[in-house]
Amino acid sequence: MAITNAMCNSYKSEVLDGVHEAGDEYKIALIKSGHAGTFNKTTDNYSDLGADEVANGSGYTTGGKVLASRVVSLDGDVAITDWADPVWAAATISADGALIYNNSQSGKAVAVFAFPTQPTVSTNGSFTAVLPAAAAATALVRIA
Repeated sequence: MAITNAMCNSYKSEVLDGVHEAGDEYKIALIKSGHAGTFNKTTDNYSDLGADEVANGSGYTTGGKVLASRVVSLDGDVAITDWADPVWAAATISADGALIYNNSQSGKAVAVFAFPTQPTVSTNGSFTAVLPAAAAATALVRIA
């Protein structure tokens, strides 16, 4: 099935309702290569990944990684949130994309993105999820 780069519609509404906060724990979970589901702007929770998350083991832990170094900025009139690119060391992973979600808010989805090269693979090496550049049109979390 497909992965479409998008900020999740539910996240947009939840931001206006004050659900997501700066001090919350945001995580990134990887979507396995050959996934069966469709992930896009309608994805609303981490639980939507189900069996489509990369399997636990070989350097990856179910639930993904905590995102670090959160930066909020403006690109003209657009607000942007960005984090440091997460790295899984000594990992054997094959993934097509990722989901960023708010672990402090019951797994509410933030954004979905597809890796430019699918699958992106590491074999007992470092696997880095390169997040789109904050100022790029494909930036993960942009509020206009």
